[in-house]
Amino acid sequence: MYQYDDYDRALVFERVAQFRDQVERFMAGELSEEEFLPLRLQNGLYMQKHAYMLRVAIPYGTLSAEQMRTLASIASDYDRGYGHFTTRQNMQFNWIELAEVPDILERLAQVNMHAIQTSGNCVRNITTEAFAGVAADELIDPRPLAEILRQWSTINPEFLFLPRKFKIAICSAKQDRAAIMMHDIGLYLYPGRDGQMLLRVIVGGGLGRTPILGLQIREGLPWQHLLSYVEAVLRVYNRHGRRDNKYKARIKILVKALGIEAFAKEVEEEWQHLKDGPAQLTEAEYQRVASAFVPPVYHTLADTDLDFGTRLAESPAFARWVARNVQPHKVPGYTSVVLSTKPGMASPPGDVTAVQMLAVADWSQRFGFGEIRIAHEQNIVLPDVAKTDLYALWQLACKHDLGSANVGLLTDIIACPGGDFCALANAKSIPIAQAIQARFDNLDYLHDLGDISLNISGCMNACGHHHIGNIGILGVDKNGSEWYQITLGGAQGKNSALGKVIGPSFSAAEVPQVIERIIGTFVRYREHEELFVDTVTRIGLEPFKERVYPKTLEAAV
Repeated sequence: MYQYDDYDRALVFERVAQFRDQVERFMAGELSEEEFLPLRLQNGLYMQKHAYMLRVAIPYGTLSAEQMRTLASIASDYDRGYGHFTTRQNMQFNWIELAEVPDILERLAQVNMHAIQTSGNCVRNITTEAFAGVAADELIDPRPLAEILRQWSTINPEFLFLPRKFKIAICSAKQDRAAIMMHDIGLYLYPGRDGQMLLRVIVGGGLGRTPILGLQIREGLPWQHLLSYVEAVLRVYNRHGRRDNKYKARIKILVKALGIEAFAKEVEEEWQHLKDGPAQLTEAEYQRVASAFVPPVYHTLADTDLDFGTRLAESPAFARWVARNVQPHKVPGYTSVVLSTKPGMASPPGDVTAVQMLAVADWSQRFGFGEIRIAHEQNIVLPDVAKTDLYALWQLACKHDLGSANVGLLTDIIACPGGDFCALANAKSIPIAQAIQARFDNLDYLHDLGDISLNISGCMNACGHHHIGNIGILGVDKNGSEWYQITLGGAQGKNSALGKVIGPSFSAAEVPQVIERIIGTFVRYREHEELFVDTVTRIGLEPFKERVYPKTLEAAV
């Protein structure tokens, strides 16, 4: 993974000193709340319902063991003993004292971490999939280009005051596990016929109040032009994006208003002024960054292991965990392991205690090369685990409530913090998630159902990605009461789709039963081992509506 150089370190420590001064002046009454607001947002600090929330950047979801231990120490020393992994692969601390924030940022800086640009109208954390560099179906390692984008976008003066926040994702695998079509800019990296790295550029994706799938504007862009082309897109958006209405300020609204052809034309015209200029990447610059992503020294291992096979045969629970939580690796004898942060009632989705963080840090060194990944599904990934170590790791993960064999299943719920914490939320997310998990606590049944994504957002900002869940749940306010709208048919990846609302919203108490009826309808109409989203696509929404709203339909007749 990338290591900070002297320039990176100096920049981060200077920012810490600057913000320490700003906090002191605010607390002394020398800065008003209005003056302090943009300053704290530039440093990832939000005012939530009960306390300040600090969002820590985890670039493209990659952490070292030392960095994870630092997050654990912050959770213990400055929070309530836990942190929350977000759908943008960052970590949030929800119970922070303002006076202590500079000390937290300094502790982060000591291990090459920060909270810069985790909020505000700027380019946010660059993301990629959690299995980048190790996935068996990967074409090219996207992390060097993700890092180059991170360096270029951090405190880029031209793009610190955009019309709205801006999100970029890159992937390079046969399966899109980075949800690139849901980003302001989505980049797909692939090899050309001559082996040269090329990029497909997608723009205008996003969720929130107006969910839209991104559209392609460029195919076959040579990697050397990555920065200049992204800069051209950002310039067009910065110039024309609406600033009079924050709900209409995202690039997706601009693309929709102009039309994709007109938008692409503007970008191409802008790019002509930038291409082949200072922003053009050189082989030397690429190698400077790529040298930090050299694969570790893997052991020569057989792809099959007798003891591993014996464990699978002797322990159905272990076999089930391997089937759901272990991913293929490009190196024989190795795997990537997903540690589920969704144990049900024991903990809200994405929440990880300091004790768990310390354990994960230890496991990353004992069973790998000291590297940890965070997935946008809010789970933790150990990217390099030998098959021979899987059983020992599984046993330890179970002891620490990180061993649930539910990755990709109905209870692997994505959820924002919701109304329990967020000042923007219309409704709570966590109790809904846990009530559903409690209703579906039979793992055998869940495995029989197969892959089903269920995503929950507490408001229209869609931090829980409810639009692209096979089942989506959105918290809405009705005369001061919390209600929940259900969508079906959403999906992420190369076959991305936006879910469709099935009808009127439900009370919190009704939601678990509604989900049960939806699943029951799926089981009734499912053909063979058909996936939930495929069944929804084939039969449409009406059978689900008939089951969910029986009394309404009877009254209409």
